[in-house]
Amino acid sequence: MKIALLSMAMIGGQVAIPVSDRVPKLNVEATCRATVAADKAMGLALPQSYEDCMRDENDAQQQLNSVWLSNSNEIRDQCEGEATAAGSDSYVDLLTCMQMADAAKLLSPAPKLRGASKNRNSK
Repeated sequence: MKIALLSMAMIGGQVAIPVSDRVPKLNVEATCRATVAADKAMGLALPQSYEDCMRDENDAQQQLNSVWLSNSNEIRDQCEGEATAAGSDSYVDLLTCMQMADAAKLLSPAPKLRGASKNRNSK
């Protein structure tokens, strides 16, 4: 199932995942264990500890509790799909996605450009 979701995401398909009025329960413990193992395998000079990873995830979950309902179902669906893609559940990814969606809402639409055009003077 996860492979199918990843495949659809990679080819540009949007997967609709139903959401509720509450922040979803994610398996961040597995993600943090995998992160620690990957950091160790790469021999990073400053690897992230499991405790630091879990603290980041728990902090993000708390922040999500205050912004979850301020976003539309469409944004919540999209962000939850991104935050759980490929089996790497992450509240940090979910929060980042929602913050980016909030920032995008604040941007005004780009003005219509009126550059040189063959048809501009034909009217």
